[in-house]
Amino acid sequence: MSIERWVPLFGWLRSYNRKLLSRDALAAIIVTLMLVPQALAYALLAGLPPEMGLYASMLPLVLYAIFGTSASLAVGPVAVAALMTASALSNFASPGSPEYIGAALVLAALSGLILIAMGVLRLGFLVNFLSHPVISGFITASGILIAISQLKHIFGVEAAGHNVIDLLRALLSQWQQVNITTLLIGLGVWGFLLMCRKRLNAWLTTIGVSASIAGLIVKAAPISAVIATTFLAWGLNLEQRGVALVGAVPSGLPALALPNLDQSLWLSLLPAA
Repeated sequence: MSIERWVPLFGWLRSYNRKLLSRDALAAIIVTLMLVPQALAYALLAGLPPEMGLYASMLPLVLYAIFGTSASLAVGPVAVAALMTASALSNFASPGSPEYIGAALVLAALSGLILIAMGVLRLGFLVNFLSHPVISGFITASGILIAISQLKHIFGVEAAGHNVIDLLRALLSQWQQVNITTLLIGLGVWGFLLMCRKRLNAWLTTIGVSASIAGLIVKAAPISAVIATTFLAWGLNLEQRGVALVGAVPSGLPALALPNLDQSLWLSLLPAA
C-alpha cells in the first residue's frame, strides 16, 4: 500500500513548483492575518483562555497539510463549534477554570474519535439527508445568538445566559453599569471593519492599487484593528478606565498531557460530542 494513501503530502510535493509556492505564501499571509483575531475571539466565545484559540487554529492547519486529502478545505475552529462547546461545558465547570479546560479537552477528544469512526465507516453520506432550510436556520440562529452573547463585551458588563431571552434580560438589567469607554471602542472597531468590508476594496482599486494587494489589505483589517486597539489600550492605560484586557498570553506551546481520564466525565460529555 502506497505511503501517499496515509500521507498525501508526499504525493502533491512531486508536482510542486515556485509558482505554486508564491501563491501559497500569499494565501498563508492572508489566512494568518485573519486567523489570529478570529482564534482569540473563538476561544473567548468557547469560554477558554485566548491562547487556546491559537493552539486550536495553528496546529490543525499544519497537521491537515500533511495528512489531509483536499487542497481547498478550511480547517480549524469556527464560531458555531465554539458556541456549542460553551453550551456543552457550562454545566460542568466555570469558564476558564482548569476543570473547564480539562472538560474541553475531553470533549475535543470524544468529537475527534467520533469523526474518525464515522470516516472509517464511510458515513459521510448521512450529510446528504440534511435539508438546506434546516442547515440555514441553524446557522442563522447560531449567528444571532453569537452576536447577542458578545454584546456584554461591547457594553463592558457581566451578562450570563444560554439563550437569547436570558442574555437580553441580563443585558437590560446591567444597563446602568455600561462602560462608556468600552462601548466607544467596540462601536468604533465595528464601524471600521464594516467600512473596510464595504468600501475599502473599491476605494483602493480606484487609486491604482492592484486587486490582489487591495484584497490583502481588506483581509488584514481585523488584525489591524487588534493592533491599533492594543496600542490604544497601552498608551491610554485603558485598564484603569474599566476596559477589560486579554492580558498576558503564554508564549510557546503547552506541555503534552493526557486529558482527564475520569470515566464519568467522558460518559457525561458523550451526548454533547
